[in-house]
Parts: sequence; C-alpha cells; structure tokens
Amino acid sequence: MQTLAPDNPETLSFDTEVAAVDGREVLLHETYFYPEGGGQPADRGVIDDVDVVDVQKSPDGVVHTLAEAPGLETGETVHCVVDATFRTYCKRAHTASHVLFGAGRRVLDDVGYAGFDIGEESVRVDFTADTEITDARMVEMEQLANRAVWDSLPVSWEYQSPETAREREEVAFNTKTEEGAMANADEVRIVTVEGWDVAACGGTHVSNTQEIGPIHVLNRSNPGEGATRVEFAVGPKAIDAAAERHDAAREAATNLDVAPPDIPGAVDRLTSERDELREEVADLKSELLSYRLDDLDSVERAGGHWLVGAVEGATPNDLQGELASYVGEEVDGVAVAGTSGETFVVVATDGEGDANAVVQDVTDEFGGGGGGSPTFAQGGGIPASPLDVVGYLRNDD
Repeated sequence: MQTLAPDNPETLSFDTEVAAVDGREVLLHETYFYPEGGGQPADRGVIDDVDVVDVQKSPDGVVHTLAEAPGLETGETVHCVVDATFRTYCKRAHTASHVLFGAGRRVLDDVGYAGFDIGEESVRVDFTADTEITDARMVEMEQLANRAVWDSLPVSWEYQSPETAREREEVAFNTKTEEGAMANADEVRIVTVEGWDVAACGGTHVSNTQEIGPIHVLNRSNPGEGATRVEFAVGPKAIDAAAERHDAAREAATNLDVAPPDIPGAVDRLTSERDELREEVADLKSELLSYRLDDLDSVERAGGHWLVGAVEGATPNDLQGELASYVGEEVDGVAVAGTSGETFVVVATDGEGDANAVVQDVTDEFGGGGGGSPTFAQGGGIPASPLDVVGYLRNDD
C-alpha cells in the first residue's frame, strides 16, 4: 500500500485496519502518513495514541515504526493522527523549494535541480547552472520567490506517463530522486505552480503559494558535483532570520553613523582606509627594521665580511627581503637571530658562503631545525636565547 498523503495533504486523521505487525513496525491497509523520501522527512503523529517515530517505504508497503510495541493484531481497526504542525511545515517548505527553483529559472542560465532537503531549521535546494550564483543573484531569487508567494499562485498536481513528462521541456527533475524513480514507474506525479514552475515531485504541497509565508535565503555553499547549495528558511523561521539580519544591519549602521542603505559604501571606505593603513604600517615596520639592521655587528667569518646580530619585533618572513638587500660587494653574508614564539635564525649570503650550512651549524649546536639554499636559509624552534645564537655566530672557529 502506497501513502495517500501527497494527493491528500489535508487529511490528518483517519481510521484503518492493521495489515501486519512486527514488533514496533506496523503496516496499515491505507495510510496518510508520508514516508521519508525525495528530500522530505517522514511525518510524525500517533497510531492509537502511540507515537510514530519513523515512516519508511518498503517492498511490502509503508512501514510505521512506533515508539513502543503497540500490542495490535492484524485486522484490528486503529485511529491515526498525523502531526498537523509538522505536516504544515513540510508542505510549505516543499512548495517553497519549487517557488525558489522557479525564481532560479528566471535569474540563472541552464538551471538544473541537483538535490533538495527539508531540515528542522532550514531547507536547501542544490542548483546546477551556467550562471554563478552570487550574493546579488541570491537576493534577486529571494525577491522573486516572495513575489510569487504574494501573488497567490494556485498549486496543483497530476499524473502523466514518464514518456510524456520527459517530452515536456518545462518539467524540472530532481536528478537524485524523481528522475531515478521514473526508471520503473508507470506514471509520474507533476506538481505545477501556476505560471511559475513545473516539476516532477512526490511530496506534499500547499494548494496556493500564499500559504507558504515568507521565504528568506540564508546562505550558499558548494556541496560538490558542480552544484551550488542555497539554504533558506520558511515561515516563522524566515521571519526570525530576517529580523536578526535587520537588527544586525541597524546596529552596523549605528556604529558606522550612516543609514542602513549606506552601509556598503561606508564599509568600502573603511576597507580602503584599512588597506592604506596596512601599507603605512608595513612601510614603517620595514623602515624600523632597516634601522635595527643598520646596527648589526661587523665580524669576519668564513674568510669574508659578515653582519651579525639580534633583532626583535620581526619574523623570518619579514627578514628575507631585508637581509638580501644588505648582501653585496662589501658584505658577504648576514646572520640574524630573533624570536617569533621561539628563537629563530635567518641567514643570507652572496653565494660564496653557504647560508644553509650556517643554519645547520646553529641547529646542530642548539637544537631546532631548518634549512634552505646556499643564498638564503632559516631555522626555528631553537631552545636558546637569540643572544646565545649571536654569540655562537660571532665565533668562526
């Protein structure tokens, strides 16, 4: 026995006979409970006041799993009640996914339906499209979807042969569910949002888009397989999500001392100022580092003229370009020790001396590790103070 729920979404209470019982699992002669499938979760409710915790399809029919063994017998008449609140949420959410997909058809090129799922807090639709789904396009899709809700479009369903359904270019197929299920099906259920969207779908739906309530897009992500996942909220959760974002925008506008519509411009100005300040700080840091490097001690090492010393407030990355600028006709090598969490050593040479060999000497003496090329090398994790390392570098024994 298949579920009667999709074609009778308003039926929430019914009496029927028990077809079979196996522990907590019950088969009914007819059922208006919706079994999990096609991205829609299983209905909730009770059978003779025992909670239904799961509903699944099986080769024998629709299996209702109860919270406890019901003590029922085959042929016994039972009273069943579907949870109205959860069914209503699923109807609204499922229809909202069709409406949002219809919006995607109007915003995106060559759009496809790659997946769908109703969660407790949000709903998601996986799109494939030649057009990138940007934030701006998501906003446009949300606007169009809510306009379709406002326009009170009728929602209906009918059955067609798979061949007829496939010939209709306007019919969208969820490639992970409906299209696969059509392989051995005699007929396909087609859900139509009048003037907006047509899709092969076996779920429960509202009869008019006005029943959906507000739709609020939350975010997008990349689930793989060339798809873009768009998550959205429906009804009260959409109202809460929109209010939360509105509150955040108001707070940001107050902090920026602008009106909410002017937030993007204010952020752009602050971002530009931040980048300029970062450049100034980098220049000042480089200038300060140059002053410190100018005070390095001059020593004779490996038959050449070297600059050696300790420098604080710099990292090995900061020093790489700076040290190279000191190596030239009068300086054969530069070796600097400092701390960046732990003690490090950085060495630059003109190639006559081996920077990597110097670093290896230091780490062999004190510990730590590192390496590099003959002209530049660095070591870190050295369990000694920078002054101890500098003292070792000054001695060319």
